[in-house]
Amino acid sequence: MIDLHLVGIGTGNPDHLTRAAIRALNGADLILLPRKGTEKADLADLRRQICDAVLERPVRVVEFDLPRRASDRPYLGAVAEWHDAIAQCWCAAVDAHMPQGGHVALMVWGDPSLYDSSLRIAERLGAAGLPLRTHVVPGITSLQVLTAAHAIPLNRLGAPVTITTGRRLRDGGWPDGVQTLAVMLDSGGAFEVLKPDGLHIWWGAYVGMAEEVLIAGALGDVAAEIVETRARLRAAHGWIMDIYLLQRFD
Repeated sequence: MIDLHLVGIGTGNPDHLTRAAIRALNGADLILLPRKGTEKADLADLRRQICDAVLERPVRVVEFDLPRRASDRPYLGAVAEWHDAIAQCWCAAVDAHMPQGGHVALMVWGDPSLYDSSLRIAERLGAAGLPLRTHVVPGITSLQVLTAAHAIPLNRLGAPVTITTGRRLRDGGWPDGVQTLAVMLDSGGAFEVLKPDGLHIWWGAYVGMAEEVLIAGALGDVAAEIVETRARLRAAHGWIMDIYLLQRFD
């Protein structure tokens, strides 16, 4: 039996790990650590730093190369193929390093429940016949860290919040009946499709990390600054994680 622990690690700051996350990592027999290529080597380094910071006993850490998602095919089909390939990587690593079963841990950015596909990939392992129990250790999300960094509430008084992706915002525009919109996984500047009148934005890159950069203001005043800053930071670091909150005040 494989006990798979999906451990939310927040935005990569070891101070944001919960006690439950630290216990799960220390209780693992094997920690799988994905590599995303040389341009995103910092992401693997952050996971290694977390291990160095919180592990209190020797735990085997095995790295594997994360497959790339095809960019020349329809999005949902390409994502499904990508998840299949990642599941095969997980299976291969477990078979090679823990054939008798035990506890496997994977560190997940933010929380495994919010715009992360680790749970969907784990389902593939079970469907393939691997004797698997999945455990989730919740983590701090970048949305929580963003609102804390700007010292703002997430919602307007008595009002709901819609969480979406940059892709959906770019394709569909502002959703009807929405006052507050949290946007994740934006490849860059999806808010440029919006009419800025009455919109305010709170944007953050690398939130909760030493590299954190924050910009806030009326969308029409700061949109160009955000786009320029994002491009500069991505060029400097080779990767970027950013998120933003939009509110309509008209």
